[in-house]
Amino acid sequence: MKVSKYLLLAVLVLPLALAGCRGGKFQSQPVHPNMNMDQQKRFEAQEKNEFFSDNRAMRKPVEGTIARDNLKEDKALYQGINEDSSFVDQIPVDVTKSFIYRGKDQYEVFCTPCHGIAGDGNGIIMANNYGYVPAPSFHLERLRNQSDGYLYSAIANGIRNMPSYATQIPVKDRWAIVAYVRALQKSQNVSEDEIQEYDVDLAALEEDYQEKLAAQQAKEEAQAGGDGGEVSVERGKTIAQNNGCMTCHSTDGSKLVGPTWQNLYGSERTFDDGSTATANEEYLKESIVEPSAKVVEGYPPSMVSYDFLSDSEINSLVEYIKSLSENAE
Repeated sequence: MKVSKYLLLAVLVLPLALAGCRGGKFQSQPVHPNMNMDQQKRFEAQEKNEFFSDNRAMRKPVEGTIARDNLKEDKALYQGINEDSSFVDQIPVDVTKSFIYRGKDQYEVFCTPCHGIAGDGNGIIMANNYGYVPAPSFHLERLRNQSDGYLYSAIANGIRNMPSYATQIPVKDRWAIVAYVRALQKSQNVSEDEIQEYDVDLAALEEDYQEKLAAQQAKEEAQAGGDGGEVSVERGKTIAQNNGCMTCHSTDGSKLVGPTWQNLYGSERTFDDGSTATANEEYLKESIVEPSAKVVEGYPPSMVSYDFLSDSEINSLVEYIKSLSENAE
């Protein structure tokens, strides 16, 4: 059977002609055989409706309407702030024994992985060096002096590397956690005069504490890279990487959250109180263990304490920082 050359030409040209129609504008809607309720006599969100004088299809609630469970006009309760947007000083709900124990339960669920069971910042995530920036200890003077609203805001909105827990922790449970954190702070910062009001042998407690501290330090020294506590630049670099130091401190002179480590050692530092000091070994060690003691001018006081590091780890970190400076011996 012979195929006409005209038929063959039509077969070749027709697809090309149809393809050339792609992208063309139509004056009418395309065929839509199954509507599936796609086109309804209703208005979409933000759509214009000329029936009303303001041409808005979306209507405001009737004047005097009261929202159920969504009003949240109490800023102190829901946001932890006063009318002037400053943080509230105290928890705006009744603090009872059961309320604090509720806070303990929630704290142990959500907070202990980073902040630790005692609130000292030694949670399991930090203790195992997963590379996170260490969580601050709640027993720092800076956090003991913060308002209750500040702690609530950190839970509800997150702060720095800490995410918001607003979707996981209800409002009253957030305040319960704040109450428990305050209880932890009091438990770890009791004065000697207060302790003497009870039948407590302070000398025995101090001796037991020193023994446990020495044992912990010995264990850390033994486990520190398997090198028996050796101090070296390479070890310091590894410690810096494992503890997330490079997140805030650059080594090439670029400005991050904290001062750069390039040429830091031996340089003159100016602090936010106007005082100055030379960045020697003593200064570097103090900045690692107690960073809030001297805050460099132009930088926020956001660094947490790394006092959980052993002496050899701190010395190695200092040696690494020195190696980045032309002023090192």
